[in-house]
Amino acid sequence: MRIFHVGERLLELPERPATLPEQGYLWIGTTREEFEAEVPQIQASLQRWTGAPLVDLHISDLLNRQLPSHFDYTSTYDVLVFRRLAAGVGSAELFTDEAAGTLAVARQVLDAIDTSPVGFVRFDRVLLTVHPAECQVREFFIARLAQTARAAPDARVEGRGASSRLPTSPADQMLRMVNHMVDGYLELRRLLTRQLGYLQHELLRPHGQFRGWRVLLDSRNALHLLEDICEDQRSAVQEWIDALEEWPAPADEQSFRERELLSVRSRDVLEHIERVLSHVRRLESSAETAVQMHFSVQSNRANNIMRTLTVLTAIFLPLNLITGFFGMNFDALPLIHSTTGVWIALGVMAVIGLGLALFFWRKRYLESSH
Repeated sequence: MRIFHVGERLLELPERPATLPEQGYLWIGTTREEFEAEVPQIQASLQRWTGAPLVDLHISDLLNRQLPSHFDYTSTYDVLVFRRLAAGVGSAELFTDEAAGTLAVARQVLDAIDTSPVGFVRFDRVLLTVHPAECQVREFFIARLAQTARAAPDARVEGRGASSRLPTSPADQMLRMVNHMVDGYLELRRLLTRQLGYLQHELLRPHGQFRGWRVLLDSRNALHLLEDICEDQRSAVQEWIDALEEWPAPADEQSFRERELLSVRSRDVLEHIERVLSHVRRLESSAETAVQMHFSVQSNRANNIMRTLTVLTAIFLPLNLITGFFGMNFDALPLIHSTTGVWIALGVMAVIGLGLALFFWRKRYLESSH
């Protein structure tokens, strides 16, 4: 568990303070296991700081590893559970150019997709975040806030915008972290795009036998799962925006500007989620199209084979008729007592066979399509 005082600068505290600082707010970033082990102590601290500990149902939500993204609130705090979309640790090195041609690597990429939930509890001056054990969001954001804190004095001197400043409130930091989690989909998008591109190439490879149906099915299921997660993310952020609009009117100009900045950041997060959802749906459509094209190619190949067999049958049918006619057990058949009869019959059969072959060739029945 790491505790920070965020104000004019970023200060990490060795332990939970007895009271809230006069300026800024507290950020408590903890893993799910640490949170579960220290729920009574955290509840006691929240009682001292805010006068309102967490509701038992919200504690259960924060501890649930399978909970979808959702938003809830009370009169004193808001709860946002947001499932992240990211490539797991080490998955970026799996799909290299040298290893991109194996189905085993494609399956490892699927297994490395991380969709763990991150919980946010926003008080007026306290932000509690609950992360999975292997989540890099907390450490990344600590480093980012530290860098922003070091650059903040220069930003004020040079007159740079709000993006160069530390968060002004727990809600501001929560939205920045959520936006970073949404942007973390970019790496996952690259991996999924390369994986599906490889599977599509294998599906449409001429004269090849595709053996990755299980991996392709798993990929389509993963895309369906990502689409459901994005839908839940969008609903959760939209509920947060609706709750933000119902907050009491700001009392002064500074509060109004901060509220306006929160609204802008919230809409920006929602727009990023919409873009991710649109890309996931495009990947789904591309995968479905590749499967349909594969079966169309297979159907066209089967039609070509059946057409060739039909043409060959049509060519040999009259030849079989001639041989069957002269093979009848009668003594008075024409040409059977002539020394040139066999050559005449063979000539007639050759002319008929070549004529039919030429006819079907001109009709383009004997051409192979690639």
